[in-house]
Amino acid sequence: MEDEASILKLTKRILKRFSYKVLEASSPGEAMNLAKAYPGDIHILITDVVMPEMNGRDLAEKLQTDYPEMKGLFMSGYTANVIAHHGVLDKGMHFIQKPFSNRDLAAKVKDVLGTG
Repeated sequence: MEDEASILKLTKRILKRFSYKVLEASSPGEAMNLAKAYPGDIHILITDVVMPEMNGRDLAEKLQTDYPEMKGLFMSGYTANVIAHHGVLDKGMHFIQKPFSNRDLAAKVKDVLGTG
């Protein structure tokens, strides 16, 4: 879930290049609707931390009601320390700082999913 169109497209392109199936959403509401309508499992939520409507942690908590095994990867242009200071990112949560490279995102997703 990413509210900035260029980053959403780039992230989708990177993940598809590494053979991941991607459901893309540009708002938390759209992400929840897509997840509800999707018939398969959702293994990972990659979301911006700061968004309109709700923050990424709240979105992850709402989706984990239906997908308790779903992992979360949070991203932001702010550093992890700044985000943690505002109480949005708890210790132990997976985080990647924007901008990131194709290789960094792929490695982080593999790490979060435990496949790397």
